[in-house]
Amino acid sequence: MTPLLTDPSTRPAGAATRWWGAALPVYDAILAHPFLAGLADGTLPAAAFERYLVQDAHYLRGYARALALVAAHGDEEGDVALFARSAATAIAVERQLHAGLLAELGIDPEAAAASEPGPATTAYVDSLVAAAATGSFADGLAAVLPCYWVYARVGEVLLPGSSPDPRYAAWIATYADPGFQQTVAAVLDVVDRVGADLTAEPDARARRLYRKGTVHEWLFWDAAWTGRSWPSF
Repeated sequence: MTPLLTDPSTRPAGAATRWWGAALPVYDAILAHPFLAGLADGTLPAAAFERYLVQDAHYLRGYARALALVAAHGDEEGDVALFARSAATAIAVERQLHAGLLAELGIDPEAAAASEPGPATTAYVDSLVAAAATGSFADGLAAVLPCYWVYARVGEVLLPGSSPDPRYAAWIATYADPGFQQTVAAVLDVVDRVGADLTAEPDARARRLYRKGTVHEWLFWDAAWTGRSWPSF
């Protein structure tokens, strides 16, 4: 199969690779995080995975709103369609998560839906929606891109060894799936096209937003690993 251009080392130089480089140390920290190490070798505690899934359901609803806002700011019909489809997909995945995997793990879907988004989830969603609502199309792209690209890379990196735990192996396969990889490659092509017209300051702002989003990705996994939530006063 022809390699898809989600690997930064295979992509032509452009905005996507510039933004990736700004967050590379954070991405390396994500790959080294004990949550992902445990996912890969099957030692991840079930409670950590369950916390992740519950918070991911909350996150996906917010991510869908951010994607819809990015679509609304697009000038090209193809860009509008791409991000509108992604918004609809995020909602569909959230529903499948509640109807399928949560119930399979013995988590009451209604209780999960009624639970409170944690501080890492809330901070990430608020940052996404603010950038997509008040910034330029490029700002919105930079904010939503980490979730696309980091997950695509994590899926590809972990897939060869997969996981001895079938639940974790299924999760890894989802993000290594060619359909998801193709979507991410299409988003990266949009980033390179839009980024080619950015002057120095808008590009620097986009790089900061991309790096910030990648930090939020690390914080999200770390919260699932540690169980960090709102303090009780």
